[in-house]
Amino acid sequence: MNNILLKIRSFFYLLPNIVEVLFSKPETIDYPAVSNKLSASYRGSIRIISENCVGCGLCVRDCPAQALALEKESKHSFRLIHYRDHCASCGQCEMSCKFNSIYLDNSYKEASADRKDFFKVLVDNTNKK
Repeated sequence: MNNILLKIRSFFYLLPNIVEVLFSKPETIDYPAVSNKLSASYRGSIRIISENCVGCGLCVRDCPAQALALEKESKHSFRLIHYRDHCASCGQCEMSCKFNSIYLDNSYKEASADRKDFFKVLVDNTNKK
């Protein structure tokens, strides 16, 4: 008998919440018909000022997700590669760069099923002499 009273009391306790949820608007957006607005502090994409990059490798060394790779041919001939699928958008590469050449902005990168869309050469100084 005590168990039945407890269940009835619980039901009447939850009833206002159930009614509220049934008659409220959904909390989610109608994606993809409606696009999501990103906050100003969203860090989504790595950008680079290639003229400032000297190929020191500090950004590569300090990246916790190992999303950057540096391929050096000589002292001034190198390629800086970004793997977007590894990147955590933490901003450590931006903080590590002493030449202010790498930074994160709040542009959104679309999802893709093609692997080549997650691989980007940020700096290619292999052609320079």
